[in-house]
Amino acid sequence: MASSPLLHHPTHCFISSNQGFCNGLSPSRPNYSWMRGSGNNIRPIKAAVEMPPFPLFEPPQIETDTPSQLEPADPDFYKIGYVRSVRAYGVEFKEGPDGFGVYASKDVEPLRRARMIMEIPLELMLTIRKKLPWMFFPDIVPVGHPIFDIINSTNPEKDWDLRLACLLLFALDQEDNFWQLYGDFLPSEEECTSLLLATEEDLLELQDPKLASTMRDQQRRASEFWEKNWHSGVPLKIKRLARDPNRFIWAVSIAQSRCINMQMRIGALVQDANMLIPYADMLNHSFQPNCFFHWRFKDRMLEVMINAGQRIKKGEEMTVNYMSGLKNDMLMQRYGFSSPVNPWDVIQFSGNAQIHLDSFLSVFNISGLPEEYYHNTGRLSNNGDSFVDGAVIAAARTLPTWSDGDVPPMPSMERKAVKQLQEECQQMLLEFPTTSEQDQEILDSMTEERRTLEAAIKYRLHRKLLIEKVIQALDIYQERILF
Repeated sequence: MASSPLLHHPTHCFISSNQGFCNGLSPSRPNYSWMRGSGNNIRPIKAAVEMPPFPLFEPPQIETDTPSQLEPADPDFYKIGYVRSVRAYGVEFKEGPDGFGVYASKDVEPLRRARMIMEIPLELMLTIRKKLPWMFFPDIVPVGHPIFDIINSTNPEKDWDLRLACLLLFALDQEDNFWQLYGDFLPSEEECTSLLLATEEDLLELQDPKLASTMRDQQRRASEFWEKNWHSGVPLKIKRLARDPNRFIWAVSIAQSRCINMQMRIGALVQDANMLIPYADMLNHSFQPNCFFHWRFKDRMLEVMINAGQRIKKGEEMTVNYMSGLKNDMLMQRYGFSSPVNPWDVIQFSGNAQIHLDSFLSVFNISGLPEEYYHNTGRLSNNGDSFVDGAVIAAARTLPTWSDGDVPPMPSMERKAVKQLQEECQQMLLEFPTTSEQDQEILDSMTEERRTLEAAIKYRLHRKLLIEKVIQALDIYQERILF
């Protein structure tokens, strides 16, 4: 198969004393409440749709199975980009209930195959290969620049975010560079929800000592890296990238919360990469997403695709799943948000009580294996199905259960087990210094724009809501099975 055409950028290589760098073709918001303004001053953003200047790079025409083809978004955004521009179809970028996001600008009927709504060319991304030798894109770092030495000093196994943060800071410093313009749409230090930027007071508000300790370690790691590489003797071209540790920690938080990890194929080269992808990073998270990412290798393009068979109404938010299987503490650690309906969250029970698994699943029409539980909406059922959400599925996965196909559940034993589990849940709630009602009142009364504090209070609220939902689920289980 013929390789993709080369870009007009030259390719540079830098070799250090023990490792090599190649600078050329390269290789999770979270809650995006950072774009929330002080009124109605924010104007909806539209992606550029100008024709690419070189026909060689023109992407193929969009295929559709219906006459209602999606129309390109209006070109009401700056035309930034060098070789190719972003294209968007049938979507608009605007502020919503959960912050800035991507929304359908018209109804989308389901198709038998996925449909593209956005395409972002490699030229507009910031990418770095996951493994040695480091490979970057775009080709903006001059040969011999000391930023190479800083990136080369990182741990290849675990410091991916530090490397990407260095590349981001360098791109933001370059005159007339795309990321210097797109940086206007990145959250500031005050607008970030990442706990890397949280104060000690904010970490205490988590009411989770383990998570707070983890974030202190993460903050210390980033600060020590800055102190090592941004000391008083460094050249000005390095010093100005991050004159204080908060600037560098901010860049690390952007790298962690907005990075997309993908396998890229460029010609015959296949490589795993950490990527900052403009516009695609505006899609918010959902545990039931309607979109996914796809790398189109033949012209080095990231596509945002609507799931096959997905029906979307005008005004509905377009979402992706950042990482499947993450508990709320991991979502907070990486992205700075949590969810009360996370189907992967857990409750740690310490008692010996167990309920019958098959009976519990049948009450809520839950099907599948523990790793793939889902709500079976196709089954006929009586009232109560609307109660099933991610929290109840998480309960089915984490409640202590027993199962024997030949032994039916005994009502008296099930009642006893349900009572013990509910009592343990109530004890868990009493260990929190605040109730869920108090947490909600605090959130409703907040007027300060302290994003990390708000995220911390939401996190502890979501933990309590999960426990309360399990108590409710056990009540329903008793009513519909045991009596």
